[in-house]
Amino acid sequence: MASSPVLLCRALVKRYPDVVAVAGLDLEVAAGECYGLLGPNGAGKTTTVEILEGLTEPSEGEVRVLGERWQGGGQALRARLGVQLQETKFPEKLRVREVIELFRSFYPRGLAPGEALDRVSLGDKARAFVRTLSGGQKQRLSLACALVGDPEVLFLDEPTTGLDPASRREIWAIVEELKARGRTILLTTHYMEEAARLCDRVAIVDHGRKLAEGTPAALVASLGAEHVIEVELDGEIETAALEVLPGVEAVHRVEETLRLTVRDVARAVPPLLALVASRGRVARRLATHHATLEDLFLKLAGRTLEGEAETAA
Repeated sequence: MASSPVLLCRALVKRYPDVVAVAGLDLEVAAGECYGLLGPNGAGKTTTVEILEGLTEPSEGEVRVLGERWQGGGQALRARLGVQLQETKFPEKLRVREVIELFRSFYPRGLAPGEALDRVSLGDKARAFVRTLSGGQKQRLSLACALVGDPEVLFLDEPTTGLDPASRREIWAIVEELKARGRTILLTTHYMEEAARLCDRVAIVDHGRKLAEGTPAALVASLGAEHVIEVELDGEIETAALEVLPGVEAVHRVEETLRLTVRDVARAVPPLLALVASRGRVARRLATHHATLEDLFLKLAGRTLEGEAETAA
């Protein structure tokens, strides 16, 4: 990168008595970049972010944020960061504006409370009590609290988990507006669509290790094929017979579903169905989709982002 990275970790390790949460992770995030950590629950994403935020000390490795190391209380550095945790609890009897005013008082400079609320489309809720907000509105309030200090770097840890699709898209729109303003964002998620839409680059992580890194488009292209055929059969067909079908690049099985990565769906489906019929099997379900980051994760980790184990096909 041309300039020093805004966020950097080298050989990052975090050990707990019963688990190694982060196992030698290397990351660099450039100024103005939206960088995503994509992986299932338990992959080490939150631990990595908490170390970068100065909330957790690493067991080993180098960490720099805005060119600085975490030392002492780190108050000057914290004033330059905005943090949205995976889950935030606000006092139910406070009004929305009171919550923002409280968080604004923690920073030496920043946005006016009303401006912070307007940026997350909560200006009309300023006098409402927190207890009256919906789940999506509470997430937007949490994001407003992260923005009110006008941070140089914004950490968003699973910002849309548990939200309905409409609320999720509202959060996405806010993040896209922040990107347009040139903010540096580190986003953790296990939603492949979220990572593909919002992130300039993505690191796919599992068990505290980085499996792959690049732009979402380049990562998907690394599969070597553009489409995936999913088929559920009423019996077994050996992997070798599936792998030699025209256009098939790879075969995986997740529980009862076969996933065939293919270059051309129209070329691959007829011989697949012919093979199924010749073996006396019946396809209970057949579907196709464009290859995604989740398909890459399955190839790299042998399971889906939801954590289902892959079995031998």
